[in-house]
Amino acid sequence: MMDQLSWESIGERVRDSRASMGLSQQDLADRVGLERSMISKLEKGARRVDAMELTAIARALEYPVTHFLSPTPEVVSRRAAIAEAEELSESTAARGAYRSEAELAQWLRDVRQLIELGTLNPRPLALYPHRVTDLDLAREAARWLRTRLGLGDAPIESVADVCESAGQFLAVAPLTSDGASLVDGDVAVAVVRLDQEPGRRRSTAAHELGHMVLGDEYSNDLGVHTSHEERERVVEVFAAELLLPSGQLDQVLAASDEESRRHALVRLAAEYRVSWSLAIAQLRRSGTLEGGELRQLRGRVPTEIELREAVGWKPQPDLASIRVSPRYSSAVVAALREYAITPARAVEMMRGQIELRDLSED
Repeated sequence: MMDQLSWESIGERVRDSRASMGLSQQDLADRVGLERSMISKLEKGARRVDAMELTAIARALEYPVTHFLSPTPEVVSRRAAIAEAEELSESTAARGAYRSEAELAQWLRDVRQLIELGTLNPRPLALYPHRVTDLDLAREAARWLRTRLGLGDAPIESVADVCESAGQFLAVAPLTSDGASLVDGDVAVAVVRLDQEPGRRRSTAAHELGHMVLGDEYSNDLGVHTSHEERERVVEVFAAELLLPSGQLDQVLAASDEESRRHALVRLAAEYRVSWSLAIAQLRRSGTLEGGELRQLRGRVPTEIELREAVGWKPQPDLASIRVSPRYSSAVVAALREYAITPARAVEMMRGQIELRDLSED
């Protein structure tokens, strides 16, 4: 595992984490039962903190203890544009960015730990071998991935499983942004926002997978002259095609009238578990429906009853209940059984998917 931070660096991590929560030193002191002056000295590196105090601080700031003890992975450090606590205190966007980068860094550390313990073997990264410069090529890349993973045109049952099969480990975390991802050598990780509705989580997960497959903003695969907005648009189209192959829309377009086409699209959105906006976007990209009908469809969002009836009331959980990837979960349990990690650490690594009592034999 990585070396522990110095006391000064731990203090800086506490300061930045406190600022990312929008808390003053007095606010944090009140939450953990310390004097404000003690928090001030701690953040300056002039005072050491014991395990109990650090645990209380971590709980108050909603970060794992390892966040305060472990250096930030180099790849995350290169991404981070936020360094000053003053900026974190004043900017909601900066606080959200810090939280996302911290969650991503912790997720990478956890995955790396299991790899080092030998309980988790990452699969080769599914990197598209061709240059992607436009939306049509993005759709081709999505179809390439589906073929590589043996998905055909069938609905994706588990996006987390697909991400793992492509070499990217996925976690659901309390973010303010929709998601974030990175590639660190032969390991790829992604986090998606916890409080999104499940369909939106699937879209975000597919989007972050697209960053890996196509090459994100830190590589040249999309072209150094491509703007951020253009890159995001390309990745968005990749994600939509991955979740709902455009060829499946033929059954919608073959319907005889507007109402029949809407029913067919509702059924397709339910079967493929995509948002109504994504289904409409895929239909619009087909270029075969008039703008007036598309506008009417966009405004007629299906009810939950319609969606459930379309699939015969079959449960549609996917990312609604899981927090971490399936093979990663098995690797955590294996590490626990080998006494390589403690039960408390296992619970932390599972990100709320299990509780300590779930590991008790009583």
